[in-house]
Amino acid sequence: MKASTLKTLIQAKGQGQAVVLVTSLENHSQLVFFPEATETDGPLGGAVRDGFRTDRSRVVEFEGKRHFIQVINQPLKLLIIGAVHIAQTLIPMAQSCGYVVTLIDPRRAFASNDRFPGVAVRTEWPDKALTALGLNSRTAVVTLTHDPKFDEPALIEAMDSDVFYIGALGSRRTHLARCERLREAGVSEEKLERIQAPIGLDIGATSPAEIAVSIMGEITSALRMRVNR
Repeated sequence: MKASTLKTLIQAKGQGQAVVLVTSLENHSQLVFFPEATETDGPLGGAVRDGFRTDRSRVVEFEGKRHFIQVINQPLKLLIIGAVHIAQTLIPMAQSCGYVVTLIDPRRAFASNDRFPGVAVRTEWPDKALTALGLNSRTAVVTLTHDPKFDEPALIEAMDSDVFYIGALGSRRTHLARCERLREAGVSEEKLERIQAPIGLDIGATSPAEIAVSIMGEITSALRMRVNR
């Protein structure tokens, strides 16, 4: 590997950027691709875009020549605000999908080890916890407390970042009121449009477990369908 290629990969990792490293299996030459540059990357562009979308490394063949498409992504993270019943089902579901999950709730009686055994829990205020944990394009943020004093500072923090998904529990009426408060706090319409609310796919979910299914489905759609199709 050339020193310049290694430097690019190290810089990308340090900045939390996803990259695809394409290695020719014929002459061992290498190219580094970033998500925003793949639309015009020639015949390999489709395979590279597919790699970003699916997180799947594989060997592809073009014009009789074989290339290894290596996807180098940061770990997927799901940060959940609110130690509620929905979270109890959503957490193992997200973990099975490959997410590193952190539960955030200052209410220690809710965010207890008895209710969430083996789960990483933060009990500081949600916006402070999000700042400490770090937000990037491989992060999804879900607010479930239904309490403005917990959810809205976290939403503001998330909207100021490049997380790929922001979802908030609450009815349409609740969300309209929420958006009005956020506007008064100086949040732009463009940022408000990033919030998925009511949270989850519209599958008629009613129970906490069904709502968790709808949330995980929407997160998956946001991750896999967003870019590089």
